[in-house]
Amino acid sequence: MLDLIAAERLGLAGVLAGLTETQWQAQSLCAGWTSAHVLAHLTMPFRITAEEYLAGVQAAGGDFTRFSDAAAERDSTIPPAELVAVLRDNAGNPWTPPGAGLIAPLSHDVIHGIDITWPLDADWQLPDLALTSVLDMLVSDGTETVFGVAISGLALHADDLGWSRGSGAAVHGRGKDLVALLGNRRIPLDRFTGPGVPQLGARTP
Repeated sequence: MLDLIAAERLGLAGVLAGLTETQWQAQSLCAGWTSAHVLAHLTMPFRITAEEYLAGVQAAGGDFTRFSDAAAERDSTIPPAELVAVLRDNAGNPWTPPGAGLIAPLSHDVIHGIDITWPLDADWQLPDLALTSVLDMLVSDGTETVFGVAISGLALHADDLGWSRGSGAAVHGRGKDLVALLGNRRIPLDRFTGPGVPQLGARTP
């Protein structure tokens, strides 16, 4: 799994190194965050200590989202080239959130990488196994994704990956698009085909 994580981080760093200043200030798929905000958040585990993290969450009243938003806003002013270098230099970093396995950093990287690259239509070539692993994680509950998108009664198909899960009305699309949608990102439903698309759209929080 670490080899897979390293491969996707190095690939993402290569794409991000070529972004323009305008692209860094573009809106990402994360509501309220620019590309620069997302990269700041993505690299935060490599730039702060566990003690700094705990102190930050405590200062935010125990609210991780509040802490994360404040940290992303603060660190989005760091030159992007420095943050890209942090990502590249930590390609093989085994960091995981407390109590989580390696699927956690992989999904964190993949989802936030898509948050940046998807709106820019940037050509980030992710390993197929990275995408299928994240898709498996997202739908692991079987009734809704870990981001609260209801998927019961739907047969999901990532046609470019040969991946499918569930039964019922079919939804077909690209793997990256499914990761974004199942991660509760707002992307156009015309990226998908099949009789289950209206149902999935109606269920997205």
